[in-house]
Amino acid sequence: MILQIVILAMIAAFLGLRLYSVLGRRAEHEEQPEPSRFERPDAVPPAALQPRPAHVVRPAALEGAVPAVERGVREIAAADRRFDVTAFVEGAKAAYAMILEAFWQGDRETLKELCDADVYAGFDAAIAARAEAGETLDNRLVRIEDATIDMAELVGRTARVRVRFVADIAAVTRDRDGAVVAGSLDDAIEARDLWTFKRDVREADPHWLLDETDEG
Repeated sequence: MILQIVILAMIAAFLGLRLYSVLGRRAEHEEQPEPSRFERPDAVPPAALQPRPAHVVRPAALEGAVPAVERGVREIAAADRRFDVTAFVEGAKAAYAMILEAFWQGDRETLKELCDADVYAGFDAAIAARAEAGETLDNRLVRIEDATIDMAELVGRTARVRVRFVADIAAVTRDRDGAVVAGSLDDAIEARDLWTFKRDVREADPHWLLDETDEG
């Protein structure tokens, strides 16, 4: 009798381990997060496919900021399991190209989707002023030379990451008649921008919004 009990216990333990291993693998598979539009590397438009590999801030350029950046990245990653530095920077480059193109074309719908209220209001006012002056922009993003995270922080439930962009842009302004009044499509100029993106890490929506812009 004792021997039968021991044998039954061993069988039950074996079946329990098998069940746990199957469920564990299934759970791990099911919990893999879907990449957001912002984080998908394949979302990068053709104009942005030529930059050097993206990375976190270079020690030689911003040595004192490195520990703070790395600490911020770790805190965000701990609070948001979707967050991945490489995927984020690729998504940031895609957003940079999309937002610039939307601004140049006066596409308010796209800007409203990708920017917070304050940034959108600034773009909206600039588009309105441009229309009132009868001017249009015929700009083109030639390439993104570099995209580097130089600030990352988690404030409460809000993650904020600032990216330093270096890009070549061909810019032309035309008047009401289509005549060029400024710029040239033949000579690209170097643009240096600091764009800060934010996301509520507790929200189900995985998309980041452009929270602040500045020249870099």
